[in-house]
Amino acid sequence: MLSTPLIGAYRLPNNLFVAPMAGVTDRPFRQLCKRLGAGHAVSEMITSRRELWHTLKTSRRADHQGEAAPIAVQIAGTDAQMMAEAAAYNIDRGAQIIDINMGCPAKKVCNKWAGSALMQDEPLALQIVEAVVAACAPHGVPVTLKKRTGWCDAERNALRIARAAESAGIALVTVHGRTREQGYKGLAEYDTIAAVKAALRIPVVANGDIDSPAKAREVLAYTGADALMIGRAAQGRPWIFREIAHFLATGELLAAPATLDVQRWLLEHLNDHYGLYGEYTGVRTARKHIGWAVRALPGGEAFRAAMNTLDSIDAQQRAVTTFFDDLADRHRLLPQPLVAAANDDQLALQA
Repeated sequence: MLSTPLIGAYRLPNNLFVAPMAGVTDRPFRQLCKRLGAGHAVSEMITSRRELWHTLKTSRRADHQGEAAPIAVQIAGTDAQMMAEAAAYNIDRGAQIIDINMGCPAKKVCNKWAGSALMQDEPLALQIVEAVVAACAPHGVPVTLKKRTGWCDAERNALRIARAAESAGIALVTVHGRTREQGYKGLAEYDTIAAVKAALRIPVVANGDIDSPAKAREVLAYTGADALMIGRAAQGRPWIFREIAHFLATGELLAAPATLDVQRWLLEHLNDHYGLYGEYTGVRTARKHIGWAVRALPGGEAFRAAMNTLDSIDAQQRAVTTFFDDLADRHRLLPQPLVAAANDDQLALQA
């Protein structure tokens, strides 16, 4: 394990980060990942559009009640002044680190020239960085930046933007090893991340296709990165962080988690989830988390289909409890198919 990185004045517990994913990395999921070994987690992106700040969706994304410090909030937008105001708004609501989104490849974001679309307009991207850093500096709040390798294969400008961002006061840069054009297709490449790390003095985080302890070690060695960010591989497998931490520290693989431990973690997560969203929305949005947790397990697909018909907290909790009780009668440890499963679900928008 590498020495833990600093973000401003914050020394993180380890160098394993949870990626911000719209519709996934809400407060309950971030807290779950931190309990299971993640050293840092960034919120779902919050819009810089003032008229949307008081919507229920944004208020939930800005809910940090009980969350361990440092609280990191990602903001997204296309106007430098609006982004500065969004940073100040979130600092007032508990944000201790502000992260700028230049990585989301979703069409609904890029069509408005936000997210990774900003990498096509380097002067605007730098204006946003400078404005947000200036807004955060009086509060002592560090600013981080998450971006892709570039807009397309022919224009990989991550290094140029990273250098400019460092000069403007960015405290840490995360690079997803794909272009906007790739979305989540193909394989992540790490040469660009290695080049950014070699050129910068601030911490650099590698992101993309890190789905196992062995891959984590390989990416760290190849890029020289200070930390790793993990997104889709944590869906249904949030204990991947402790697996990677153990492997990097000892060179040994952890045994698969106990089936009843996974049951307990999932039920605790669901209780937090219902508390944030209420019964109607909570039951419906919990379905994807439950589906990710069981999809590669014996009987998982049938259970996933049945779960989508349940519409109450009690019914959902009873079904999850029964499923894992029955599984534990057959397997004390979680069956290997889930432990080794690659996460190819495309429901999350990893920023």
